[in-house]
Amino acid sequence: MSDHDSGNQTAPLQNPQELYPRPPFPRQPQQAPGSVSAMTPVPDHGETSYQGSGRLKGRRALVTGGDSGIGRAVVIAFAREGADVALNYLPSEEADAREVISLVEAAGRKAVALPGDITDEAFCRRLVEGAVAGLGGLDILVNVAGKQTSQEKIADLSNEQFDETFKTNVYAMFWITKAALPHLPPGATIINTASIQAHHPSPTLLDYASTKAAIVAFTQALSGQVADQGIRVNVVAPGPYWTPLQPSGGQPQDKIESFGKETPLGRPGQPAEIAPLYVFLASNDSSYSTGGTFGSTGGLILP
Repeated sequence: MSDHDSGNQTAPLQNPQELYPRPPFPRQPQQAPGSVSAMTPVPDHGETSYQGSGRLKGRRALVTGGDSGIGRAVVIAFAREGADVALNYLPSEEADAREVISLVEAAGRKAVALPGDITDEAFCRRLVEGAVAGLGGLDILVNVAGKQTSQEKIADLSNEQFDETFKTNVYAMFWITKAALPHLPPGATIINTASIQAHHPSPTLLDYASTKAAIVAFTQALSGQVADQGIRVNVVAPGPYWTPLQPSGGQPQDKIESFGKETPLGRPGQPAEIAPLYVFLASNDSSYSTGGTFGSTGGLILP
């Protein structure tokens, strides 16, 4: 929840343990990729809580996975901070995406809808071209979209799932970033999305955790390549966040019931709580930060 306010009011102190719902939660199986509206409780993406202060005024951002979860919260926050946003999502997620587009437009900003499957290299190139054409350029790239499917044993992890997870989480980031770089001016930023799983992998998320470790290394290496172009590259590492990724196969249903309980704060994060971190990394406020990993984990410790 953002405390940014253009006025002079003092934001009241809030106990972070009590700020949002705590487990136990009901079992709630969904088909992947899942839907925000089918979750109990419904996640907070900042729809009513995020207030902007012009930190991204006039910027042009492309966000993948912009229909739900962390990507949705980022799109809402960016728009309320003054950015125009192109958002990518799967065609099956059109209903959720339309809600986000309405929120962007209500903030007085331009929304460019670019549905499609980022596991297709040719589409990734078209995605960047569409964002540049629709926004008149590109200053911010945010790679959020991800695939996570829990499997108890490596014997149950099919080649197809392993391939799909890497294509969604790693290859798409590579393809999109490669296509976007020629369009990014000095001062532009790239923000990738890893996970605490990159550092503390769960046994049931073998493929997912591996991709998240790759994203951290990719970010660190790329930041060194493009620093002399004035482009910054950072990565956000969320802990357990309450998004459709979890009940739609990302976690076993018995884990959903206690999701987030293992954190020192005793609950999962809500997408609205991590969006300000993306705003910080996209803005001039983080001008000396590149190649960094920024955690939001509810108290779980990153190395």
